Formats: sequence, structure tokens, C-alpha cells
Amino acid sequence: MPSLEQSQQNVVFGLDIGTRSVVGTVGYLKDGVFNVIAQNVQTHATRAMLDGQIHDIGKVGATIKVVKDNLERDTDIHLTDVCIAAAGRVLRTKKTTYDYEYTDGREITDEDIYNLNSSAVEKAYTEFISENTTDMKFYLVGYSVMHYYLDGYQIANLEGHNAGKVSVELIATFLPDDCVDGLYKACERADLQVANVTLEPIAAMMVAIPERFRMLNLALVDVGAGTSDICITDDGTITAYGMLPVAGDSITEIIAHHCLVDFNTADKIKIDASHMDKVPYTDIMGLEKTITSKDIAKIIKSHVENMAGMVTDQIMKLNGDKPVSAVFVVGGGGCVPGYTQAIAKKMKIPEERVALRGEEVMNTINFMDENMKAENDSLLVTPLGICISYYEDCNNFVFVSFNGQQTKIYDNGKLAIVDAAMQAEFPNEDLFPKRGEELKFMVNDKERIVRGEAGDGAIITLNGKPADIHSRIHANDIIEVVSSTAGEPGKADINSIPEFRSTFSVNVNGKNIDAPRLALVNGKEQTNYYDIKNGDDIRILDYETAEQIATLMDIEITPDTVITVNNEIVGKDARVYENFKVEFKLQEEAIMDYYRDFDNAKPGVPARGSFDALPDDDGEYEKSMAARDESIAREAAINSIPDTDVYDEASAPQVVKRVLAQDLHVIVNGKMVTLHGKAEYVFVDIFDAIDFDLKQSNGRAIVTLLNGGTPDYMQKLNEGDSMEVYWK
Repeated sequence: MPSLEQSQQNVVFGLDIGTRSVVGTVGYLKDGVFNVIAQNVQTHATRAMLDGQIHDIGKVGATIKVVKDNLERDTDIHLTDVCIAAAGRVLRTKKTTYDYEYTDGREITDEDIYNLNSSAVEKAYTEFISENTTDMKFYLVGYSVMHYYLDGYQIANLEGHNAGKVSVELIATFLPDDCVDGLYKACERADLQVANVTLEPIAAMMVAIPERFRMLNLALVDVGAGTSDICITDDGTITAYGMLPVAGDSITEIIAHHCLVDFNTADKIKIDASHMDKVPYTDIMGLEKTITSKDIAKIIKSHVENMAGMVTDQIMKLNGDKPVSAVFVVGGGGCVPGYTQAIAKKMKIPEERVALRGEEVMNTINFMDENMKAENDSLLVTPLGICISYYEDCNNFVFVSFNGQQTKIYDNGKLAIVDAAMQAEFPNEDLFPKRGEELKFMVNDKERIVRGEAGDGAIITLNGKPADIHSRIHANDIIEVVSSTAGEPGKADINSIPEFRSTFSVNVNGKNIDAPRLALVNGKEQTNYYDIKNGDDIRILDYETAEQIATLMDIEITPDTVITVNNEIVGKDARVYENFKVEFKLQEEAIMDYYRDFDNAKPGVPARGSFDALPDDDGEYEKSMAARDESIAREAAINSIPDTDVYDEASAPQVVKRVLAQDLHVIVNGKMVTLHGKAEYVFVDIFDAIDFDLKQSNGRAIVTLLNGGTPDYMQKLNEGDSMEVYWK
């Protein structure tokens, strides 16, 4: 039984759970150097894993237990926590950019950067889920920031700069639930708790391509037994991840078929051929045979070239359809003869720029046991990277309870309730206050929108205490979220429309007044108390009718009332606009005013009934007598106005008809026409004002329309009526 506890020794236990084997490493980081205390490798007894995916959790767990027991024996340390890496068999990535603009000009803080990254990750997750057409449930397993921008310019670190328009470009990575669950459960079978999870290409990158080299456009290929994981760097950052479900096992299967051996024997032949000229083996018939490494190379050549071609195509695709400057290969599957040369040929770059990475990249690795140095090759790059990534990220999956449902979430060290909500697929809109339904309507052909009221935000508790979406969470926390509510819908009445509340000035009987506006809703007049509905078409008129002006002034319109607008006699439906002059008079008063104006316009003509001012010359006397006769006629005309409710134009004297006559403006066949000389007009009167020969029928019928309908020829006309007259 080990006498030391892992938690007290500050060591890291890393496991590379591969398709063919499990590699365990125990060590610690000091002064930038990772010190390897012990390593142990165990091959799977059966094909319990395929293409990086665990198929038999129990058998993989048993292999992990053997590795753990051996390392505990070698180190005398009780191992409880382990770091692992997930293979990219079904790795998915989403690249996105998120922008935010500050208006207060303050300095950017760490919290601002965290919120920026979180918003970008949420955007990437939303976009990824909307594009996921499979039935698999994916988990966000991390993200890599590619670039930050400030006011459109790339910048290394936003912290401390004056806020403006900031942007972040990042890659979010996703793996399906069963892929991660299998790794966790296999570790649990060996009594291990997962302390950190990373991706295999990231782990390999930690060792094979130090950060100072990532300014170059490079590709790293981790060729395992079941998968080939790819990572691209450029401009100082990781720009893309990829994978292919083809690697060393496919080569082993070719050897198995050719040599007629089982899979494990074929794998041993493949490994031995990498450092032996001749490899002995026993086939399934029990025959002892030997095969040379050159023969093995010939057998697998076409497949190696095909595999290298697939990897090259994927690298080119991830790199924007252009070759990288160099390719580094790690992992046992990349050690087969001709693999690196085939990649160089396919990518059209020099062979020396495609190389296996092994001992030459382990300058910061110290193997404390001399016997381990013999194994300093490309197979150890990823296992060592898994341990080192613990110090870089310290990330792992944790479980929390979200509304009673156990939710697994990737712990990036900055987890908040909003991250758990996103992972639990809780609707984002249910976290924030919802506005009530918008009220949309038209005012004078322009759309108006009244926003609804804001509702209440989500009620959030964390372990029974009030919290918000930014509250930090940890493993086994209990989160309860009651969805936010919607506020009241948008409301408005006619009186809330600014145009309606304005007035316009009109002169009525010599006095200036402020007249209110009129509102038509869907063609019908409404008061200021009318509650506007969605889709209403509202027109705020810039006029009132003469009748409405009279009502406003408490003036009664009777059959004897004469209405004038701008000194022209009109009907009660006449429109009165801004600064118009309106007068309401009785007929007798109107006629007297007419003749008073007439008298004032002829100097030298005596007032009615007076002859004292007659001139001495004979010519002027004749004119004065004529004026006297006219004066007598005026009085006769006034006295002859019939005392009836309906004015009979035919029985009125000619002078009265002239006084009461008014012009009427109508539209005929799209053109304005003015009718003269009458107090009222009917439809047939238009033929006196337009050029239309009623005799030229030539067997055709005449078509007449009044405001879109068929009129009676004696139908009364009103100001602004629209008519059409034509031969059919």
C-alpha cells in the first residue's frame, strides 16, 4: 500500500488512453521543467477501443487500473486524481467573432474580457447547435482565443486600454457526450477522479510546438492507433483543429491480412519492423515464418500514401486551401516508413519540412529514471503534454444540478450560472426580462412602434441563496432558475401621438383661434381616447371642416347661414387649413356686406336713398340715376329672399344668385376642373366645364363614375369629388 498521498506530493498523474495502449506518467513542474518520476505503458488485451472511442468500459478500466497500480508501486504515491485527453474522432469546432462597443470610455478590466469571451462562446455554441444535424448531444469542451481587436486593430491584451469597440475571434471545440462519458467511467473503474481534460492535439502541441514557434504557419499531426488529430498554428495562435478516423490500426490490419495473423501479432510485426531488418512470427496455421522490413514497407506503401494524402488534404482544408510551412508528426502511427515523405510530396514542400518530433523537443523534460530515456520518442509527446496541460489550463468536467437535472459542464476555471444554463439548453431568452409585445401602427403612412414594458428577470438561486447569471459555480452546486416573465404589451391612444396634440391657427369671424387636429383610424374618425390596435392605419389631418370649426366655436349652422372660407362661399364640409379665414353669417348679413363692399369700390356714388351728392354735369347724372335704380333693385332682392328652410335658387332674384354663387373644385379624368356661377352643382354641370361632345357616340355607351361609383346625373357634387367620363 503506498505510503504517500498524491495531494500532499504536488504531483500530476496523466493518462494517454489510446486505441492500442494506455500510457501513464507521474511528474511535477518546477522552474519551467517537467520532471518525470515514473512512466508505465500497458497494451489493451483486446480491441476494447476503436478509432479513439471506448467500446468496452470495463476492459479499458482494468487496463488503467494496471497502469495505476504499477505507478503507485514505482513511486510509493497513492494516486487519486488523473488528467486525461479526449481523442478527436468526432471533434467539432466552431470559429466565431463577437463585437461589443463601450460608450463610457472607461478602462477595460479582466471582468470585461471574461464577459467578452463568454458572449463569444455563447454565440459559437448557439451557432453550432443550430447547425448540428445529428442526434448526438455535444458538449463544449473548451475554446482557444485567436485574436483580440480594439477599434478594428489587432491587440495582444485588452486589459487596461480605454474602452471602445472591442472584438474577440475564437475557436470553440465540441465533443459528443458518449466520448467524454466513456473516459470518465473508465477512470472511475480504477478509483480515479478526473482532475483535468484536454484535447489530444492540444496536449501534443504543448510539447511539440512551443508557444514561441506558433507565429509560424505550422501543422501538428498526432497519429495514434485509431485517429489522426491535427492542429494548425499561425500568427501566434492555434487557428484550427481537425481529425481523421484513420491511423496506425488500419496499417496493422493490412499486415494481419497479408501475414495471416491476429491483430495483436500484426501490431507487433509492425512495431518490430521499425527497428529490425527481419521479423519472425507464427501465423494462425502454426507455421513459423519471417518477413523483412522492406517487404512490410512494400505491403503497406499504397495505404501509407493514401493515409498521408487524406491528412494532407485535411491540413490544406483547415489552412485555407494552402500548404503550411512545416509539418510535425508525433505518435506511434506516424513512425511507419514513408509516411512523412508522402505528406511532403502531396503538400509540395521539401521533405525536411515534414519530420517526426521526439527527443529534440524535450528540452524542458527531465526523466529522473535513466532507463526511461531510451523511450524518448514521438510516442511520449502526447502523454507528457497531457500532464503539462494541467498547469496551463487546469480544466475538467464537473457536475452541477440545474433545475433538478444533473448537468455535466466543462470547467474552464471561470464557470458561471449562465454557462450551466447554456449546457442544460435552458432558453437564453428565459434568463433575461422579456418585453411585452410591440404595438405597431401607421401614422400618415409612416410606421410607429411602441415597445412593450420590460418584465421581471429570471429568479435564480445558487445552493438556496439568491444569485444572478454571473455568479460563479463549482462542482455539485445546486442551481434553480425560474424563467423570466414578459411585461405588458405596448399601449398607446390617439392623444399620445405628437401630431395629434398639436394645433393650427384659424381666423374665425375676425378672431384667431387654435383648432385641434382630427384623427381618422382606418378611415373612421376617432377621439383622443381611442386605444390604438396593432395594424391600425391612422391619419392625423391638417385641416378641419367648416362645420367642425363651427362646433368648436359654438356657432349654430342653420339653413340661413352663409359660410365663407377665404372670402369664398362654401359648404359646411369645406376644408379649413392653417391660417385660413372663416366667416359664418346669415344670408341677409352676407348680401348686405357684399353690396357694402360694392359701394365702397365706386367713389362718388351716393349712399342708398340719398341724392345730395349728385354731380352737376349731365354725364355723371345719368350714371347716378342708374346707381339709384341698382340700389332699389338691391333692396327688392333682399326682401324677396323666400322664408323657407330650402333656398329656391330659381325664384331668387339674379343679384342674390350672384351673391350666393361659389366656385367648386373637382377632379375630372385626373385633371382639376373649377365650376363657376352657382351656389350648388350637380353631376351634369361638369359637361359645361369640360370638352366632351355628347353627340359623338358612334354607337358607344358613355361611362360615368363619381368617386368610384355610378352616379345619378342630378346627384349633388362636393368639393374635391373625383369623376370619370369616357366613351366605352
